[in-house]
Amino acid sequence: MTPETIISIFLGIGLAASVGFRVFLPLFALSLAAYFNVWELNDNWQWVGSLAAVITLGVATMFEIFAYFIPWVDNLLDSFSVPLAAIAGTAVMVSTVANLDPVVTWALAIIAGGGTATAIKGAGAATRLTSSATTGGLGNPIVSTVETGAAAAVTVASIFAPVVAIVLVIIILFIIFSIYRKLRPKKG
Repeated sequence: MTPETIISIFLGIGLAASVGFRVFLPLFALSLAAYFNVWELNDNWQWVGSLAAVITLGVATMFEIFAYFIPWVDNLLDSFSVPLAAIAGTAVMVSTVANLDPVVTWALAIIAGGGTATAIKGAGAATRLTSSATTGGLGNPIVSTVETGAAAAVTVASIFAPVVAIVLVIIILFIIFSIYRKLRPKKG
């Protein structure tokens, strides 16, 4: 495996993690990166770097970010965005991974891309639901701010420093699974 392939995998996993926080923000950033030739996408995904994609994903990103600041609308969005995150996480992984057999690329995309995005989106949805139940939705804008900030930070790191992004993803997943272990019911 070449260094370029490893870096492309790190980019894909980092963007997939970002998708777990905000579905459209990492796609928009990837679109911008491709449009300005910062990152080259796989042949079948060149359209993501088109001006039409940049504009469409930019508008979708703005709507998504602002909608998450409206209590209860954010919970409704989560019901749609959990499965959408799995699809988008898989897609960003497929679009960025370089020099691998298509079977390996798709397997990696589904497991690492879709799996990472789904784990993070599921944890975020549970956090928001808990916030809604305990604060009547008043705490949800704080949750949304943290999620948007995390999505932006991991997205920027993914594009400009993929090795740093993979470290951030590992830390995020460790925190999520640690919290899950503490909250799950004890047997016996």
